[in-house]
Amino acid sequence: MIHLKSDSEIAIMRRAADLVSRTLAEVGRHIQPGVSTAELDAIAEDFIRSAGAVPAFKGYAPSKKMDPFPATLCTSINDAVVHGIPSEDDVLQDGDLLSVDCGVVLGGYLGDSAFTFGVGTISDEDRALCVATYESLMAGVAQAVAGRRLGDIGHAVQARCEPAGYGVVRDLCGHGVGRSLWEEPQVPNYGRRGSGRKLKKGLTICIEPMINRGTADVHTDADGWTVRTDDGARSAHYELTVAVQKGQPDVLSTFAYIEDVVAVPYAPVPAPDPS
Repeated sequence: MIHLKSDSEIAIMRRAADLVSRTLAEVGRHIQPGVSTAELDAIAEDFIRSAGAVPAFKGYAPSKKMDPFPATLCTSINDAVVHGIPSEDDVLQDGDLLSVDCGVVLGGYLGDSAFTFGVGTISDEDRALCVATYESLMAGVAQAVAGRRLGDIGHAVQARCEPAGYGVVRDLCGHGVGRSLWEEPQVPNYGRRGSGRKLKKGLTICIEPMINRGTADVHTDADGWTVRTDDGARSAHYELTVAVQKGQPDVLSTFAYIEDVVAVPYAPVPAPDPS
């Protein structure tokens, strides 16, 4: 069932999305070679709880067949696409790509966002992947207005990435969000213009391209959560929460806090100082 949100509900969701955005920036401050993903997870949980909110992912299980997710963050390194479990054993190395996905519950509503960070100095190929993934997200977000369709969002993502040779993950997708972490509808990262469910004012969704440098095919690790590329190629993942409105999308989460504190991988590299 689709749950359209009132203006007052969207206002609460905006607060939750803002907290997620600030949490990702706080995590970003501590991302460097030698730091474990478990350390980052502890930082995030403390930040969220100190703001009077609750981590949305910790203890979450989408079905009885799955063990509850044990952490606050999903931390996915290099060939891990999404849902990586933080660990003391996962120590960041120079040149890694790290996707950090975070959710909070605040005022009874969810905020959800994800960002791929570069650890230290990343390769030109990984930077290009991040640029394509970020630009595909923004292209998809631009389609999230009343009267358009889900296929318009997916097509915008697909059209940016596949012609450049990247694999667009099809086994996973974006989703509705509100009082529950995963609501209807599903929001695929591929599609045909003018196809799929019509978007209505008050629909709140997470748009989250998961783009691979190689094949689009993925598999899940034995832990039941971590999703990896089949060919071991690296992956990038960006996610924003959006409320569908008339005329233009209302983007509830933001990367602006992150952009204020770290060098983001989709930003141009400054030219060397000739002096």
